[in-house]
Amino acid sequence: MQFFKVKTVEETFELIEEKIQAIVETEVLSLEEALHYILAVPVTAKENVPGFDRSTVDGYAVKAKDTYGSSDSMPGFLTVVGEVAMGECAAIPVGQGEAVYVPTGGMIPPGSDSVIMIEHCEDHDGLLNTYKSVAPGENIIRAGEDIREGEILLREGTLIRPQELGAIASLGISHVSVYRRLKVGYLSSGDEIVPYQTEKLSEGQIRDINYLTISGLAKQWNVEVVYGGIVKDDYQEFQQKAQDLYNEVDCLILSGGSSVGAKDYTTDVVQSLGSPGVFVHGISIKPGKPTILAMANGKPVMGLPGHPASAMIIFMLFGEKILQKLKGEKIDKKPNRIFARITKNIPSSPGRSDYIRVRLFEKDGEWWAEPIIGKSGLITTLVKSDGIVEIISEKEGISQGDYVPVIATR
Repeated sequence: MQFFKVKTVEETFELIEEKIQAIVETEVLSLEEALHYILAVPVTAKENVPGFDRSTVDGYAVKAKDTYGSSDSMPGFLTVVGEVAMGECAAIPVGQGEAVYVPTGGMIPPGSDSVIMIEHCEDHDGLLNTYKSVAPGENIIRAGEDIREGEILLREGTLIRPQELGAIASLGISHVSVYRRLKVGYLSSGDEIVPYQTEKLSEGQIRDINYLTISGLAKQWNVEVVYGGIVKDDYQEFQQKAQDLYNEVDCLILSGGSSVGAKDYTTDVVQSLGSPGVFVHGISIKPGKPTILAMANGKPVMGLPGHPASAMIIFMLFGEKILQKLKGEKIDKKPNRIFARITKNIPSSPGRSDYIRVRLFEKDGEWWAEPIIGKSGLITTLVKSDGIVEIISEKEGISQGDYVPVIATR
């Protein structure tokens, strides 16, 4: 058979990296709109942040050497000569034996080189008792210590998270150039599939829950989803609907009909959309072996297994990577992983990567992963799980107590 020659998980990731190119269209968005977009142009600092030396605590700006030897039993004594108000320039200099009150974030007055915390001193009508020594630079952030003028703060391809928004805003930048938002098309196939809103099923019918789970993941990744509906197991109808949807999106996702059954038209439909066509037809993975990946005239096409849990796991593993590449995200990252100890032995077949749904719990200061046993078609196994344990293809299984990587699903 021409197709269904399985690839390993590692080979699949390598092929995605090799074949999928980022979109090139950009747009300019305000920072309020830019969350979860990808930077198309680097952000360079045009000023220092902070722009002045500032205090990190409420306390008194002093010369550090004036506090040396201070203790609870033998305090030092300084003269308070003023204070710095928030948002104002520190105009009063600090001389030898003097101190100036500074609030958190306030400007450090000239002449001082450190700040003693208010908890470590006491002001008696202008006479400051110091009960602790401070070192030069203590409790001070220097101008440009956070971001220095001329520094590339964020590179092209950076995912804009809330923390990136804050960093950009600190430079007085209000708009950024980003790669435009992706549009993904989703089409379900199968004579047995009916809209998820169907209240009463006829015998043999299945609600289209994959649309909600797959589109939900895509929306979490800031991708617009266009629903193409449900198509029956008829090649002409399937091909026409897939072609129409393909024409208006950046990436096409087909659910169901990716195995080797007589009425599984997905491979032929995908091949009809454009060249070079299918580059993965089957992955050495459980669940999710009957997965199709293709490139059709520059657009990625993904054929997911019909079983809900299999489809969701495959999309989490490979769908996100495909969309990251399309969006221009330069960070080469796989799904977030934590390490936990497995509660029981799990066998695995060499040469195949297994992904086991688990519930996480804490015991004696460590995370433990308890397998949730169930067939790949059971969506409730994902509902009950907190993550997925990865057993790489080189292993024949894992033993109780082993530390294992867990891909978080919550």
